[in-house]
Amino acid sequence: MNLILLGPPGVGKGTQAKLLIDRFGIPQISTGDILRAAVKDLTPMGVKAKGFMDAGALVPDEVVIGIVEERLAQSDCAPGFILDGFPRTVGQADALKGVLSRQGRAIDHVVSLSVDQQELLKRLTGRRACAKCGAVYHVEFAPPKVVGVCDACAGELYQREDDKEATILNRLKVYDEQTAPLIAYYQGFGLLRSVDGLGTVDGVQGAILTQIQA
Repeated sequence: MNLILLGPPGVGKGTQAKLLIDRFGIPQISTGDILRAAVKDLTPMGVKAKGFMDAGALVPDEVVIGIVEERLAQSDCAPGFILDGFPRTVGQADALKGVLSRQGRAIDHVVSLSVDQQELLKRLTGRRACAKCGAVYHVEFAPPKVVGVCDACAGELYQREDDKEATILNRLKVYDEQTAPLIAYYQGFGLLRSVDGLGTVDGVQGAILTQIQA
């Protein structure tokens, strides 16, 4: 089964991907992870990417797509895969379609998780990290025993810049501008499976399985 997970930051894609990996025995492919691995392993595309990164430039789409193609050709992807964080744009989606066509494959389902903006803000702005050991808490969903103090090492808890409201609102704006058009794109191919991301982890997983196993 070849899947794409779509959804804004904080919607729970990572959590749901782990459950799908366990159920179907297929790898999760995150562009950040495979980019770092390709650079480290000095694959042909990794060498190209390293040149851009060393120069402080963004890695262009054609190189990212080449790295995705290298990864999808590996043996553990033969039974299927879960793409998380790629494609980000309609242009990348078109390129992915070409990559898979060359490999004699296609996307089976695109799972689009959605949660309203206020809930996303609550999930993301409530996170707190320990300055000492890096443990992560949430003021509402996973609070420490003592406010502002890490359970594990008694270090001070703080809010990371990435978890501040202004930063999150900007990330959501970028998502809406660049990635949300993919919803209409995949809907046009009859591949979109819309799932409400609000609920328990198991409840959301059940809704996903209902959609992709129907």
